Amino acid sequence: MTAFATDTPPGGPHRQLADLELRHRRRARAEDRIRAAKDTGLTNLPLHELDQNRIWCAIVALARELTACAQLLALTEHSARRWEPERLCLRLFSLPGRLARTARRTVLHLPGHAPWAALLAEAITTLRARAAPG
Repeated sequence: MTAFATDTPPGGPHRQLADLELRHRRRARAEDRIRAAKDTGLTNLPLHELDQNRIWCAIVALARELTACAQLLALTEHSARRWEPERLCLRLFSLPGRLARTARRTVLHLPGHAPWAALLAEAITTLRARAAPG
């Protein structure tokens, strides 16, 4: 059972319990996205000029969207789909790897002893198997 307090008067359109719960969940989702953007790099604006900080904000938004799409498409059946950016960075994005080109192919070598290497390899395989849009 879930309870929440509101100062919205009862009755009338958009004031039923289901409508209030929907509004509450949307607000919680928005706050989660703001927290994730702050974890991605939006906590402090690192530059001095307004235009430079606008570019920084655009880069953070792009990074957040790419991360969310990768989680949605590549990690469909793993709990990593709901990991926060900090956990993703520590476990997947910081894995050391080596790119090698052989026979006109590029191969990514991941360390076998890394605990999350298998998950990253599976995610990359899942993304590569998807058809390109267009």
